[in-house]
Amino acid sequence: MSGNRRKAFLVSAVLVGGALLMTACQDTDEAADTGASRGSSSSSASGDAATPSGSSAAGSGQGTGKGSGAAGKGSGATGGTEDGAGSGADTGNGKREPVGQSCGANDISWNARSETRAGGYILISAKAKPGITCVLPAALPTVAFGSDGTEAGPAEQAAGKQITLSGNTTAYAGVNPKSTNADGGKELDSIIVAVGNDDPDPVSLKVGTITVDKPVVTNWHTSATDAVPLG
Repeated sequence: MSGNRRKAFLVSAVLVGGALLMTACQDTDEAADTGASRGSSSSSASGDAATPSGSSAAGSGQGTGKGSGAAGKGSGATGGTEDGAGSGADTGNGKREPVGQSCGANDISWNARSETRAGGYILISAKAKPGITCVLPAALPTVAFGSDGTEAGPAEQAAGKQITLSGNTTAYAGVNPKSTNADGGKELDSIIVAVGNDDPDPVSLKVGTITVDKPVVTNWHTSATDAVPLG
């Protein structure tokens, strides 16, 4: 190979190598740019991902506010309880008095005995059991006789008064088992007593042998003397 040709070949080789080197550098720069672009996109994506998270946090803040609202409603429930504590009978002076528990037959210690006054009658006494305070309504005691449940009618014209039983307070009612003057009647030895017709626990009281015909009973009284069934 001549010197000129060798020189031209070397120059060509140098030019080709330079071109390849420039291409490699360009590829490296483009790769770097692409990586930077991807990194930027990744950062942007991360930032976008963080944004919903921030919204979620804001949502949590809203949830907390609602929770506080629920607590406020809870405070309102306390007020309702106070209203309940103020319930009762209106005394007319802006205050309310608690309404007493009505007596049931099972709240009471009962007793019945025969008396000779006014032609003979049965005196019933009622006393609250220990630890119980209850109210006998202003109504006739329910007194029934026999298997057919013959019920005593009123022996008084006036209405009775309610009586609160507690401690040693005793209520009395008088029963005339035979208000007629005619002969005859049912021979029985016990009576059934209840506090009103809806009392679920009536009691049976032994009274000895009695003749029953159109029986009558007084209202409840706090004095045994007032419980004599006259007439």
